[in-house]
Amino acid sequence: MIRKHSATLHGHRTSFSLEDEFWAELKTIAASRSIPLAALISEIDDHRLPDSNLSSALRLHVLAWAKAGTTA
Repeated sequence: MIRKHSATLHGHRTSFSLEDEFWAELKTIAASRSIPLAALISEIDDHRLPDSNLSSALRLHVLAWAKAGTTA
C-alpha cells in the first residue's frame, strides 16, 4: 500500500508517497548505516537530479542498495 510520509529537510517540511516495502527498506538502510532515517532521506534528497521527485529518488536508492547486495 502506498502511504504519504513527511520529513523536514534543511528546515523545510516536505511530503512524499512510498509503498510500505520501500519505507521498510529505507529504515533498514538507515539502521545498517547507523544514521537516523531523516538523515538518510536528506542525503538522498541532496543527491537527486533537479528534475526528479523525492519519491522516485527514494525508490531508486533502495533499488541501487538492493542490487549492490548490501545486507543489514
